Amino acid sequence: MDISSQAVLPQEPCPIYIIGAGGIVNDAHMPAYRMARFPVAGITNRTRERAEAIASKFDIPKVYDSVEEMVAAAPDTAVYDLTLMPAQFVATLEKLPDGAVVLIQKPMGDGFDEALEILEVCQRKKLVAAINCQLRFSPNMIAARNMIEYGLLGEIYSMEVRVAVNTPWSLFPNVMHLPRLEISQHSVHYVDLLRSFLGNPDSILAKTLGHPAKETSQTRSTLIFDYGDTTQAVIHTNHDHEFGPRYEDSYTKFEGTKGAIRTTMGVLKNYPTGEPDLFEYCLREDGADPEWKTLPLSGSWFPEAFIGSMASIQRFACGETDVLPTSVEDVANTMAVVEAAYASSQQGGVPPDYV
Repeated sequence: MDISSQAVLPQEPCPIYIIGAGGIVNDAHMPAYRMARFPVAGITNRTRERAEAIASKFDIPKVYDSVEEMVAAAPDTAVYDLTLMPAQFVATLEKLPDGAVVLIQKPMGDGFDEALEILEVCQRKKLVAAINCQLRFSPNMIAARNMIEYGLLGEIYSMEVRVAVNTPWSLFPNVMHLPRLEISQHSVHYVDLLRSFLGNPDSILAKTLGHPAKETSQTRSTLIFDYGDTTQAVIHTNHDHEFGPRYEDSYTKFEGTKGAIRTTMGVLKNYPTGEPDLFEYCLREDGADPEWKTLPLSGSWFPEAFIGSMASIQRFACGETDVLPTSVEDVANTMAVVEAAYASSQQGGVPPDYV
């Protein structure tokens, strides 16, 4: 079976100008762009030394002292890669030229109000803007989407994301003490992913929880999406599984009337060392017993998915496709679901009428 797990690359990649020099640029953006041979023309960061270190490591030809200096030097074909913290997005977007192309790191703000501010400035300045919800573009998810679009799974009636791992939040000092942690910073990936396959849910039930012995705000969540009476969609995350690898989980599962897919997100296991991603599928054959098979993948979530998110916006900006999957308009609805999840978590369930 010829199912691709690779992103479609632009025919003539545009020069990339990176704003921000955090760990995600070093660990994911630049390794991915090097794999895809995307030209990175410049980088800027509030602390110039960090930008210089990344520029030296990845042969980026120019380090700029400011966004303004970068914009003044960049050509009209530039694609700006915005990798700052969400609180800095709006002010930075205001500095970009009207009509510029910009890929913005997820999440789209620390809350729905910020997401709407980001949406407003992007629309007012007519920016070609997308959010780097890169899980959509992981090799696993590219292959899953192709199989589903080819009709091999039939009608999807269940989609499940389950994560039970020991996440070292100390590696993320910029977010680990936020009042909104698990859904806003991690499960937002899965909220966006479910929406990309199943559309906008009618409603959501959710509970997000802290750990009794940890200072982090929330580290475990359960989200149930309402897609009517036949489609099940659930996200269950537990970042406090401190009992070894034997019962760790990190997968997404699709079930349909003709077949099923189970994808392992290996990067989350034994983080940051990780394990390879895995794609398994089972298609119902007439009269045959179910048989699970493995599909070879062209990489993993990190860093290969970052190729797809950049390729997507470049192809749209160049007119090679008329679809921008993670446009700010689309991902604003992901943030609406995230906001609804937090509201549901605070409101609580329905108390039983105990006798």
